[in-house]
Amino acid sequence: MFLTRRFYLLMTVVILLTAAGFAIAPLFVVGRVLLLLLSIVVAADVWLLWSRRGITAMRLMSERFSNGDDNDVRIRLESNYGFPVDVEVIDEIPFVFQRRNVSFRAALPAKGEATVKYQLRPTHRGVYGFGRVRVFAATRLALVQRRYTCDEARDVKVYPSYMMLRQYELLAISNNLTEMGIKRIRRIGHNTDFDQIKDYVVGDDYRTINWRATARRHQLMVNVYQEERAQHVYAIIDKGRMMQQAFQDMTLLDYAINASLVLSFVAVNKQDKAGLITFADQFETFVPASNQPGHMQTMQETLYAEQTVFGETDYSALLVGLAKHVNRRSLLVLFTSFTSMAALRRQLPFLRQLALRHRLLVVFFADEELREYVTTEARTVESVYQHVIAEKFQYEQRTIVQTLRQYGIQSLLTTPKNLSVEVINKYLEIKSKF
Repeated sequence: MFLTRRFYLLMTVVILLTAAGFAIAPLFVVGRVLLLLLSIVVAADVWLLWSRRGITAMRLMSERFSNGDDNDVRIRLESNYGFPVDVEVIDEIPFVFQRRNVSFRAALPAKGEATVKYQLRPTHRGVYGFGRVRVFAATRLALVQRRYTCDEARDVKVYPSYMMLRQYELLAISNNLTEMGIKRIRRIGHNTDFDQIKDYVVGDDYRTINWRATARRHQLMVNVYQEERAQHVYAIIDKGRMMQQAFQDMTLLDYAINASLVLSFVAVNKQDKAGLITFADQFETFVPASNQPGHMQTMQETLYAEQTVFGETDYSALLVGLAKHVNRRSLLVLFTSFTSMAALRRQLPFLRQLALRHRLLVVFFADEELREYVTTEARTVESVYQHVIAEKFQYEQRTIVQTLRQYGIQSLLTTPKNLSVEVINKYLEIKSKF
C-alpha cells in the first residue's frame, strides 16, 4: 500500500487543526472529528482496492527491434473493478536507454480497458532486457494506491534496420524502384542462362542444336540462351577501429550494416545476386552471393552480432580471402573509413589489386558535424586555427576521391545520414554501365 500526496495534505490539515486546539479549544474537537473521518475514508479506500485483483497489464511489442529506428511498445491495461480507477504505469525498460521517465497515467472506466503507447530507439545491436510492468491503481478518492506487478521479464534482440528494408520493399511492390533504375534489357547470347527451344532458321549457330528435341520433332531445333543478367554484388564491411566513430549515437559500423542490407535487397530486386563479407585484422564473415528466398534473413542473422575491433584493418587479408572465395568478377561495395591521405596510401596497393580483378566501389564517410563547423564564422584567433584544420580534413577527403579516381577506382564520399540512398543511387548508376 502506498499513501498518496492527497492523503499527506489532508493529514497535515488535521494535525495543524489539532495543534491549534491547544490555543483554541473548539479546534481540538474539530481536529479529532476530521481524523476519525479521514481514517474511515482511508479504510473504505483500502477495502475498495483490495477487495479483488482488479488490474491486469500486458506489454505488446515486436519480438525483435530495428536498430536506429523508432520501435513501438504498447501496454494494454484491463480493469476488473466495478468503479472507475486512475492508474500510473511504470515500464522497466532496458537500462541501456538510460531513461527514467517511462511513466504514464491513464483513467480506466468500470470493467474497462486502455492502451498506452511509447517508442524506443535502440542505437546498438544486441540483446535488450525488459523488466516487469508496475501499475499503481487508485480510486477517485486517491488517498492510497495499490501496486500491481504485471507481465514477465523478457529479452528482445535488436537487429540491423529491417524497417528500412520494409520501406524499400513497399517501393519495390509499387514499382518505384524500377522507375528509379535501369530497364531490364534482354539480349541473346551464349551464356549459361537457358531461355527456350525454337525451330532452326538459317544463320543459327549449329552448336546450339538440341538433338533430342530434333529427334522428337523430326526437324532441327536449337536452344536459345539469354545474356546472363545476374551479376554478383558483395557488400564488404570494414570492422576496424575507425568504424567505431559515432554519429547520432550510432557507430559507422551500424550505418554500414544497415546500408548493406538495403543495397542487398535492391540488388536482389534487380535480378542480381547479393553477398556479404566482413573483415578487420583478418578475413571473417563470408556469405556467398545469392538471390534465393530467405537469403535476406540469412544476412540479417549474420550481421546481428558483428562488432568492431580495436586493431588496425588488414586489407591483405581481404585480398587473400576474396581470391579464395570469389572466383568470378563481381561488384564489390567496400564500406570503410579514410580520414587522411596517409591512411589511403597504406591500403592503396591492395585496393588497386581488387580493382583489377573486380569492379570496386569504395564508400567512406564524411564528417557532417565538421562540415557544419566549417560553415560557422571564426570569431577568435583560436577558432581561425580550428577552421583551418577542419578545412584541411575536408580537403584531404576530396583528395582521396580524386586519387582513387586516378587509379580507376570508383568512390563515394557521403554522410552517415545519407548513406543508404546514395549507395543505392551509385549502384544503379554502375549497373546501367554493365
